[in-house]
Amino acid sequence: MLNYIFEIVGTIAFAFSGIKVASNSRYDIFGGFVLAFCVAVGGGTVRDCMLGVPPFWTTSPIYVICTLIAMGLFFMLKFRFAAIPRKLNQFVFVLSDTIGLALFTIAGAEKSHAYGMPIWVSIGMGCMTGVLGGIIRDVFAGIKPTIFSEDFYATASVIGGIVYFALLYIAFPVGIASISGMATIVVLRILAVNYKWHLPML
Repeated sequence: MLNYIFEIVGTIAFAFSGIKVASNSRYDIFGGFVLAFCVAVGGGTVRDCMLGVPPFWTTSPIYVICTLIAMGLFFMLKFRFAAIPRKLNQFVFVLSDTIGLALFTIAGAEKSHAYGMPIWVSIGMGCMTGVLGGIIRDVFAGIKPTIFSEDFYATASVIGGIVYFALLYIAFPVGIASISGMATIVVLRILAVNYKWHLPML
């Protein structure tokens, strides 16, 4: 049940970031929906295929509905975005993307472990679930993927996954472990963006 909630909220958050990028890139409404949906379900689709189970979004229309809800929220707020400072506008995008990253990372790690994957594989699968949506969004929009160039993205995801499993190992309840893992990802990413933290460049 907890995993399902994470996937629902994460779908809305990631779809919102996708539709915002689509708007900035001057997509039409259909193109915006396609981009938002691909962002929202891309990482989870690859994860489920690797686990040998039906992709999560094929089991219920709720994920299409979540994408439509995200589009509705964007259109309700679109003109407000034009009136707020650019830095705040960018923060809204980073926040929605980071929330999606955090939720899908923990959901992916939890689901992978439930299907018998060892902890180190589950951390990697959680990271993949979280970051692939952002890669798809950036590639479709013709932007250099964030994961390859800017701030702590995949790094925050991996650390959040480690925190999640570390707390489970010392017998914390799964809810507390999940929230702690997600909070770690959100805090690290926001700090990285704010203070321009980077991994060493090649």
